[in-house]
Amino acid sequence: MIKHIFFDLDRTLWDFEFNSHETLLELYSTYHLKKRGIMDYEGFIENYKIHNEQLWELYRVDKISQKDLRRERFQRALADYNIIDPILAEKIGEDYISFCPKKNKLFPYTIEVLEYLSEKYSLHIITNGFEKVQHIKLKYSNLEKYFGKIITSEQVGVKKPNPKIFEFAISEAKTTSDESIYIGDDLEVDIIGCQNCGIDGVYFNPEKISHQENPSFEISCLSQLKNLF
Repeated sequence: MIKHIFFDLDRTLWDFEFNSHETLLELYSTYHLKKRGIMDYEGFIENYKIHNEQLWELYRVDKISQKDLRRERFQRALADYNIIDPILAEKIGEDYISFCPKKNKLFPYTIEVLEYLSEKYSLHIITNGFEKVQHIKLKYSNLEKYFGKIITSEQVGVKKPNPKIFEFAISEAKTTSDESIYIGDDLEVDIIGCQNCGIDGVYFNPEKISHQENPSFEISCLSQLKNLF
């Protein structure tokens, strides 16, 4: 009998790609990057995303700090265009962290599904995102009211897929793995991670990417959760 449903936040409920892209476009304009020689703003954003993902992979396995991640991603993106300006990179990085979490684009049916599920289950968040940033996202997206426990990797001291974060979440919610479900967009970090702890996983796969894993459930649209639960 499922009593608790845990969600990932970024790329599962909160549309990270859209919100990040909008923020990066604004920063490109604000800091007049075209005048600095970056003529192709879409190319700049793609380069940034590559560096950001590479650095996040290092952050997930504790090879760099949060501070390193925030500093390096814009330094590297600017360096691709021969702009070596640590102060500029730091300013852009600070503005990104300030502006992006306040964007509120959600995946289709997010509110409808949360309204439906919250009447039947206790809902919670487990996220690798930065503590302060994730709470801002929830506030500006009007999602706070749906969730009981907001579990972040900063709070626990380990990141998904480390079993300790799932165990901590279960303990905080005062439930068991048998009574819980976890919904996330990352097969390795979210689904394999939770299922290794005995929690059934729902793989949110909106792009319908083929894979060889065996999640307990798989959906391509959040509205499908109403049929599962």
